[in-house]
Amino acid sequence: MADTILHAQPYGALLLAPEVPCLMVAWYGFANSEQFRELMNRGLELYRAEAQRTQPLGWLADTRGHSAIRTADQQWLAADWNLRAYQLGIRHVSFVVPESVIGQITVNTSSSNAMASADHPITASQHRTLAEAKTRLHATLLGR
Repeated sequence: MADTILHAQPYGALLLAPEVPCLMVAWYGFANSEQFRELMNRGLELYRAEAQRTQPLGWLADTRGHSAIRTADQQWLAADWNLRAYQLGIRHVSFVVPESVIGQITVNTSSSNAMASADHPITASQHRTLAEAKTRLHATLLGR
């Protein structure tokens, strides 16, 4: 089953992968702070709407095309976005790891920050391919 594009920008897109099922944010390149936050916030809006129809529903971040993000945006993810994601029911995030070292550092920081909160921990896993990330997230959603 093909992924459905729900929202697209030159720097990234939000897709629904019904076979997992999950909402996926796919990064195509650099996004400034405003663009980054807009896409992540739109993702939560779309997640909320889809979660009313689909349970369980996962979150997958395809960061193969991702680059560095500002420290302030990492802090925003940790303090604001992760809490809202947790409140919507997101307990695990699967990442497709970027090839660039800078992108990998960004994903490692995001993963660590997500798991660091005692009040709203979100586990994270990192995968080399999109297929691997989808397979693992599907198993996670089913409790395997």
